[in-house]
Formats: sequence, C-alpha cells, structure tokens
Amino acid sequence: MHPHPLPLAQEVVLVGGGHAHALLLKRWGMDPLPGARLTVITPEPTAPYTGMLPGFIAGHYARDDLEIDIVRLARFAGARLIFGLASGLDLSAKTVDVVGRPPVRYDLLSLDIGITSDMPDLPGFGDHAIAAKPLGPYADRWTRHLDEGGPVAVIGGGVAGVELALAMHHALSGRGAVTVIEADRALRDVSDPARERLLSELAAARIDLIENVRVERIEAESVTLSDGRTVAAALTVGAAGARPHDWLSTTGLDLTKGYVTVDATLRSVTDPAVFAVGDCAHLSQSPRPKAGVYAVRAAPVLTRNIRAALTGEALEPFRPQKHYLKLVSLGRKAAVADKWNRAISGDWAWTLKDRIDRAFMEKLGDLTPMAPPPLPEEVANGVAEALGPKPLCGGCGAKVGPGALDRALAALPDLARDDIETGAGDDAAVLRIGGVRQVLTTDHLRAVWEDPYVMARIVALHALGDVWAMGASPQAALAQITLPRMAERMQEGWLAEIMSAAGEVFAQAGAAIAGGHTTLGPELSIGFTVTGLLDRSALTISGAREGDALILSRPIGSGTILAAEMELKAHGRDVKAALDILCRTQGDAASRLATVAHAMTDVTGFGLAGHLSRMARASGLSAEIDLAAVPFLPGATALAEAGVRSSIWAANRAAVEATVPSTARGALLFDPQTAGGFLAAVPEAAAESAVADLRAMGHDAARIGRMTAKGHVTLAGR
Repeated sequence: MHPHPLPLAQEVVLVGGGHAHALLLKRWGMDPLPGARLTVITPEPTAPYTGMLPGFIAGHYARDDLEIDIVRLARFAGARLIFGLASGLDLSAKTVDVVGRPPVRYDLLSLDIGITSDMPDLPGFGDHAIAAKPLGPYADRWTRHLDEGGPVAVIGGGVAGVELALAMHHALSGRGAVTVIEADRALRDVSDPARERLLSELAAARIDLIENVRVERIEAESVTLSDGRTVAAALTVGAAGARPHDWLSTTGLDLTKGYVTVDATLRSVTDPAVFAVGDCAHLSQSPRPKAGVYAVRAAPVLTRNIRAALTGEALEPFRPQKHYLKLVSLGRKAAVADKWNRAISGDWAWTLKDRIDRAFMEKLGDLTPMAPPPLPEEVANGVAEALGPKPLCGGCGAKVGPGALDRALAALPDLARDDIETGAGDDAAVLRIGGVRQVLTTDHLRAVWEDPYVMARIVALHALGDVWAMGASPQAALAQITLPRMAERMQEGWLAEIMSAAGEVFAQAGAAIAGGHTTLGPELSIGFTVTGLLDRSALTISGAREGDALILSRPIGSGTILAAEMELKAHGRDVKAALDILCRTQGDAASRLATVAHAMTDVTGFGLAGHLSRMARASGLSAEIDLAAVPFLPGATALAEAGVRSSIWAANRAAVEATVPSTARGALLFDPQTAGGFLAAVPEAAAESAVADLRAMGHDAARIGRMTAKGHVTLAGR
C-alpha cells in the first residue's frame, strides 16, 4: 500500500479519467501532498486518448497504444481508484453518488467527465448503433465489423465524424460503403480552407455526405432519414450530438448550456469546493470550443490550484491560448493541418500528429515507482534479507509462509477437547455445542487495493470461504478493522464504506455482523471472524479418494496480478478483471460442490499446489494436475513469464515436494490467492455435471486433474 507517514486530513475526489485528471495523477505521484488522499471515480480502468482514436480505427495503432492506464496512474499517485459511474452530487453533504455503492465523501471535488455522444432518444440507437465513446464497446463492435464487412453509417458530420468515416473507409479497403449523415452543415468547426480539403477527401474516397437531414430511426441493417430515404448500414456509429452528461443538471451547480460554469481558476462559480476541466466545463471568462488541447493545458493549473486550496494558498488563473493547431487525420497516414484560417495537408502532417500523440502517451506511461528509503548506515545483520528485494504484497501475498507456520503450529501443546472435532483440516475449527455443530474461522488481510469498500468485500468473501468449504451455512461475523491515522470525519466515512460492503456480503450469505473491534495503525487492514452451522459432517481436506476428479471453481493468478499492480507492471484491464472476480460471491459454487465432494478446500495463501498437496497428504494419497486444464486470470501468465512473483511465492514453492514444469503456468501453481476458488475432490461420475452447473452459474470452473495412489505429486503440462 502507498505509505501515509502523516495522518490523512483531506479527501480530494476526481470524477472522470479525462486527460487533465490523468496528467494531475502523474504530477501528484511525482510530488504528493502529505495528509491528502486522492480518489478517482471512473467506470473503466483505461481511458482512450482521443487524438489517436481515428488512427486506431484505421489500423495504424494497437488498442494499447491509445489507452491511458488509469490503474497504473492511480497507483503511481497513491490514489484510491473506484470503478464506478458517478450519477449525482450532494453539495451540502459533499458527497458523490456512485451507481451500485454508497456515496463517496469529498473535501474538494474535480470533474473531468467529458461529454457523451450517446443518443438514447433516437429510436433504435440503443439496440442497433454504437456511440464513438466510450472506446471499449466501440472498439469491440468495430473489431467484429472488420471481420464481417458491410456498409457503415456515421451520424455526425463534424471533425470527429469525418475523421472516423475516413478511418473506417481506409480499414475496410472496399468491403463496405461509408455514409456520413449530418443534420446541419458539415465541418462547421474548421476553417473554410480545411473544410474544402476534407470535403475533397470524402469525395475522393467515395464517402457519401448527406447534409441538412436528420436521422429518424435506426434498424439492424439500415438508417431511415427525415426525408424518407434509407441508408444501408450493417454498422451505425454515433459521432454527433455531443452533449453534457444529464446528471449534471441535477447537481445545483451553475451550468452554461449544460456545462459546469467555472471561473478563471477552474472553480465552479457556484461552489468553491468544486473544480471542472475539459469538455464538461464552460470557461466563463475565456470561452473556448470543446477540444482536448485545453484540458491538457489546464492540467498544471488544476493541480496547483487543488494543492493551493488544500493548503490555504492563493489560486492562479488558467489562460487558454486563443488559437491552436488542428491536425485532422485522413484515414491513410496523412492529415490536414488547420490554423489561422490556413490549411495544409500531407504525409508530413500525419508524421507531426503521430509524434505529438506518441509523446503525450509516453509522458503518461513513463511511471517509475518511488524507490524505498535507503537503509540506515548501521543496521542489524539480516535486515536487508528480511526486507527482501520488493515491496511487501497485500492480501494473501503478505501471509507467513507455510513452512514457518507449520513449524510454529507443531509446537502447540496437545489440548484435545471433546467438544472440538479433530480431523477438520486447516480450513476452520468445528465445535460441538449441545446438539449443534458450529464452524469457526478467522481471516485478517493487509489491504491489497486502496479502496476500503472493495477491500472489505474481498476480505468478507475470503473469510466466508473457509465456512463454505466445509459445507457449513454462514451464521455470524465479527469485524476487526485497522484504519490509517486520519481525521475523525474521515474515520467515520471509511468505516461506513467498509461496513456497508461487509454488510452486503454477509447479508447475502445469510450471516449477521454481530460486532467487532476497530483501531488506528500504520495502514488499512481488515479481518473477520466468521461462524457457520453444519447440518452434516464437515467437509475436510482428508476425505479425498483415489480416482476422484479435481475441480477448481475459479481461475488462479490473483497474487501475481496484484503484485504486478503494486510494481506498476500490470495492465489496468487485467487488474479490473481480477478484482471483479474476487468481489464475486461463491456461496452457490460451494453449495453445489458440497453435494458431491469427498473433500474440499478454498485455494488461498499457499497457492493451488500447496492446498492440493495438503489435501493429498491428509487423505493419504497423491495427485496429478493437467496444467493445460487449469484456468488462469487474464494477464497472469504473461506476468509470470516476465518473472513477476508475489512475496510469499518462494516460501510456497519450497513447501511443496512436486514435479513441476519450469514454465509460467508451473510458477502460477504456487501463486497465493486472495478470495480464491474452491478445490474439490469429487467422484469421477459426478465431475462433468458439476463443472457444467458451476459454469451455468457464471463461474469459470474446470476439471484440472485427479487424485492418485500414494506417491509423488505431479503437476504436468506446459
């Protein structure tokens, strides 16, 4: 986790992952303000650099080339990242409404949410068309269309629509006509010379431009116009109607044509705690057209003014330039340069645009983790070795290694009790109270993600895993929470988020939160003690039988992905995919497996190989794993191939005696999992239907091997 040597006192919330906020995160990471916590709220882990979008559509760039990785930038800045969609503000309470979770509190707020080209009121748009923004859905739909071919209709004849039309024409290479439809006069936002050149390019490409006609309706294979004409379209792209987000109208902020009105310092003229930049803002003292260049130029001023507002210093004005160079791509590697009412086109303009765009992306991608402070000149022998070569992981990656743990537990006195069942394995204790059997377990994790709400959900599901793995029904939970030192009002906000997330998880599982304990410490850590009730014998790790099939309910690799995220090596999309899986309940999977399993455990800190080895040893058997059948989280294999390992990996590997291929997949068998899947030994005859049922529930389950006669654990494959 990002260190906070001083107490936290101020919450700064950035809504949106626009260019200005991306640059602010880079600057903040290079010079953080002690005592302030940044939070970024954005629905996606990456944000497209719009200047390179036409080049991507034309095939000149890969998707990664134009995606700003908000996950890496947030880690670099020590910021909390919330994957969510903002839907409103409460200016008096100073909270942001976020779909699907409790409101997020702020002391200072900045909006950089851009504009939208979605057309919800246009009949058929939601079913048969795609907006040019956000990139993700458009990129996926465009990729499919490239394979299929067919005519394309672009709604919107501004610069964005014309650029995309030329790009799609170039990529299709004659496998589909392109039509641009504009309700007014096309290309109103460029100079007359640039307009003439762009119209010539459309004509040369045989792209039909229809002006002064509205779209009335969109169907699966056509677009109907207001003059009665029908345009064939296997793909319809919305690049018009750029407008402010609707929810801004409910905030109580002063708006100009729907955009947040700001003064020269980029502060809202209504509320000094709110800033706005980029296309969602209206610069009241120096109005400018909507263009990304102004957001980029505003970023340093926004950063300085937020710091000034937090420290009581004077704010400075933003002075946007009056003229800027427009570089409009032409599909092929050529562009039109437009400035001062002059326009010149050619390959050189593309080269200039490409150089500018790549330089911008390199600036945001060049993130070097802060070096740890040097050791004192004089330290005790062994300090450097104990620190290790990398930062301590969070989650299960921060656990004590299995060897050290087993040796410590072996020294415990044998205090057998009649009301504690033996042979219950290492998942949980089974207590007999009267005629009731109660399962008792506890888990406490160092935070692996900066968001307390998400972290609480993951830890709650992780703690429930032991109860579910033994076939018990969750009953009650006690919370143990350590918060970083912070102002009292922040303590209240953090605890509210943690208990809200935990309450949702335990309520869904049928368990009540019965109490707990809180304290302040150096960093966030969350734990839960959970009880469950058994109406049958406990499922343990010792009941596997020779010939049983091994089923894994969830992909592995979370330890590697989260370790890479801490080191700024993971891709944001892979991190979000992993977190989405870790936040998903598995009670349904455990219930299904419990109907047939001879033995079951949840795969956590010791990794798949470690937990399987313990199951085999406790059952007096051995096991075989088919590596080709093991499911892995997206990105995990590539990171393992690059040498990324979680803190506890070496201890996990040393604790297992097994034949393992020296491959990335082999290494991931020892990767510690947080909120990992269930490993179940089930009868051969029941395996196929169990896997099918788990997949129908939405779990990426797989049959990965079998239990064998006593011998050597074998992990085969590549």
